Amino acid sequence: MTFSSIFSPLRRLNRKNVLLFLALLGPGIITANVDNDAGGITTYSLAGAQFGMSLLWMMLPTTVALVVVQEMCARMGAVTGKGLSDLIRERFGVKITFYVMIALLLTNMGNTVSEFAGIAASMELFGVSKYVSVPLAAVAVWLLIVKGSYRIVEKVFLLACVVYLAYPVAAFMSGPDWGEVLRATLAPRPSDIVVTPASVTMMIGVIGTTIAPWMQFYQQASVVEKGITREDYAFSRLDVVVGCIMAIVVAFFIVVACAATIFKAGVPIETAADAAQALTPLVGEYATGLFAIGLFNASIFAACVLPLSTAYYICEGMGWELGVDKDFREAPQFFWLFTLIIAVSACAILWPEAPLIAIMYVSQVVNGVVLPFVLIFMLLLINDRRLMGEYANGPVFNAIAWATVAIVLGLTLVMTADIVRPGFIAALMGA
Repeated sequence: MTFSSIFSPLRRLNRKNVLLFLALLGPGIITANVDNDAGGITTYSLAGAQFGMSLLWMMLPTTVALVVVQEMCARMGAVTGKGLSDLIRERFGVKITFYVMIALLLTNMGNTVSEFAGIAASMELFGVSKYVSVPLAAVAVWLLIVKGSYRIVEKVFLLACVVYLAYPVAAFMSGPDWGEVLRATLAPRPSDIVVTPASVTMMIGVIGTTIAPWMQFYQQASVVEKGITREDYAFSRLDVVVGCIMAIVVAFFIVVACAATIFKAGVPIETAADAAQALTPLVGEYATGLFAIGLFNASIFAACVLPLSTAYYICEGMGWELGVDKDFREAPQFFWLFTLIIAVSACAILWPEAPLIAIMYVSQVVNGVVLPFVLIFMLLLINDRRLMGEYANGPVFNAIAWATVAIVLGLTLVMTADIVRPGFIAALMGA
């Protein structure tokens, strides 16, 4: 599998292939875009508001890493016809699978709570109490997944992706210096790159929210449920690339909007809702409204997908029946897990003293810490020629994926060392 083969469908562009691509469209775009959820938008907003343009250089290498990681798991789904949890259980055994599932369940519970926090915060900007918005959203999410078919659910999710255009519009309204934006993205000076305990934690958070561990499981499960096979996988691969680029573009503009306004004004913020409110005196109420609409869309979108992805990978790992096209009688564990996660997460938001800010940000950092271990399992599987045959990874994909593992592990070790021994990062930079 080579990097250039990703764009092979473009060399065979005709009416039949365009229609085939549109038929297979969905898993890649949905998975990548839903990762711009409440926790993600909060993390990107904080990155721009607290560090200005100094973290924009991360976007290009993160895009490459995201494309490679998502393409790998989608390819495994198409070639094997099995989800990632299934393959981990078959290759590494039930015990390891159980511990992986527990770690991911706890991480995703925090992520799902952050989605309902985003719903509450965005609707409060329009004067709607969380005691109204959260229960209504929880019921709507439950009905869509439990009563809908995979085809209907996928169409709703694809429509939700369009609303993310609100963020690029808000960024242009903020009037950034585009020359400064390009330099910070493509050719940052060493002095522009800030390395402090806070910035290292933010880097892990940005990587963790962009390449979240749940994405790999959901992407592969979606490819399998949609029935994509190796014969038509070239078009599904293009779907993955388009989705990843869309997701990074949205993230990029969120950072730019907050860096160009909130960072320069020195306004302290702690959430994406704070960022939306801070834009009012700096840009105007329309930018605030766009930011708030984008936050609500992202939150309710992810409130559907995150519990769904959790139910997918746990049921796969345990060998239980699963799938949106089934019902409670056919897949009881799948739907009860989904229902339980929705109920617990929504109730957590209605608890008056819930530490929502900490949950939203810390959950993204935990994503970054867990990510390397998921990638190691993926790399061992996708390089198994008995499993993947000619679809095993090539040297370029392996180099990028292993570099991602090494970088995130390195950042995690540095962050941990600074927690255990405060001043470690300052001493490291001084050396």
